Amino acid sequence: MAYHTATGEGVGVMFCPGYRSDMHSTKATALGEWCAVNNIPYTRFDYFGHGKSEGDFKDFTIGAAMMDALEILDSVATGDQILVGSSMGAWVALNAALERKGQVRGLVGVASAPDFTERLMYARFTPEQRREMSDNGLIWAHSEFTESDYPITQHFIEEARTHLLLDDIIGLEIPIHLLHGQADVDVPWETSLTLAERLMGDEVTLTLIKDGDHRLNRPDDLRLMMDALGRMVGT
Repeated sequence: MAYHTATGEGVGVMFCPGYRSDMHSTKATALGEWCAVNNIPYTRFDYFGHGKSEGDFKDFTIGAAMMDALEILDSVATGDQILVGSSMGAWVALNAALERKGQVRGLVGVASAPDFTERLMYARFTPEQRREMSDNGLIWAHSEFTESDYPITQHFIEEARTHLLLDDIIGLEIPIHLLHGQADVDVPWETSLTLAERLMGDEVTLTLIKDGDHRLNRPDDLRLMMDALGRMVGT
């Protein structure tokens, strides 16, 4: 697994990328610069089949992403951590926080997309796509961000159903700050509202950016992310 880590003092920050993204995204690198300026330990990584990590993307699953995050938490980003998750990465970060409650001290979710495989992906499949997936075990989807097709396998959808969070109370009582753009056409901002309602703890803040899209990587968007993170680490 490919990763990058930098030393510092105090509570560390670990970044979980989004689906089909990697540790060299605008948010990931901006966080690295902010942590360096503030002398905060920082770790970022690529999931199986993503970025510079090994593996065939066709074999990628949500469970694999969650295991990767836990491995990085246990082996690289040791000590207390604040997790920052982008899109799918927020789903991964929430799971990691549930699995490592004594280590994860806070969480920032950016355009959080828990359960996106079921609520936003499978739910939007046409009858023809569902039939094709049933017959062939996968379909090919198109991304406007990369202008290339990518595979979505039946196994990816079915495996993700074992990790769904939004149907139950999420047993986390740590500071959590959610940021979501109301112009997000990929993951509706109501997803973060539902997530905030499901979280058990009281220290949950939701910030909506009226003109923000899914990426939330403009300078003002990044500043909001850093401000939320700064309050958690005490800078």
